[in-house]
Amino acid sequence: MKHPPEAIVFDFDYTLADSSKGVVECINFALSSLSLPTVSAQQACRTIGLSLPHTFERLTGKEETTLSDEFGRLFKVRADKIMVNSTVLLAPVPQTVKFLKQHGIKLGIVSTKFRRRIETILAREGLSGFFDVIVGGEDVIKHKPDPEGLNLALNRLRCSPADSLYVGDSLTDAETASRVGIPFVAVLSGTTGKEEFRGYNVTKFLENLGDLTKWVDFNR
Repeated sequence: MKHPPEAIVFDFDYTLADSSKGVVECINFALSSLSLPTVSAQQACRTIGLSLPHTFERLTGKEETTLSDEFGRLFKVRADKIMVNSTVLLAPVPQTVKFLKQHGIKLGIVSTKFRRRIETILAREGLSGFFDVIVGGEDVIKHKPDPEGLNLALNRLRCSPADSLYVGDSLTDAETASRVGIPFVAVLSGTTGKEEFRGYNVTKFLENLGDLTKWVDFNR
């Protein structure tokens, strides 16, 4: 791109952080509590970034609302105890985030993870003041790929989709970006391979988030 964007909005899980250990434990805690078969770590990790109802449906094939609601409740009960401590930032994140802020880029996060968990993790890592807006799962009625969360973040940042980037790791993120009309950057730090993004307009593929600072032209 010829000029740096005014804002960059990130997904959280597998884009900025790895919460897979906690997610696997919470999913299987909820399934086991419901006397449903548990799943492999690989199966569980493929659902990271989905809403809890979609996670339940993907893993069980069931659309039964009462069971799905109870799955979500149980997941949250376990997550309250373990999720923050079992989530680690990906290695390139602190340096990348600080670099972007030093160059005047507005930063945001849009995730299905609860905002309070994200805020606690960022505070632990000394990054609380670097993000101008965080939209979590409790802040919207409809979760990604619905555009509500990303549109909310852009409105709060006072930036248009055309002057911004959305960075994520999954097809859910790609679909969200498509619905908003914002350029999408796919970081290959999750479980989604490059070839799986066929059919989506991906502005740039990054092997890891650190490559973002090498790609964006910061010479205004």
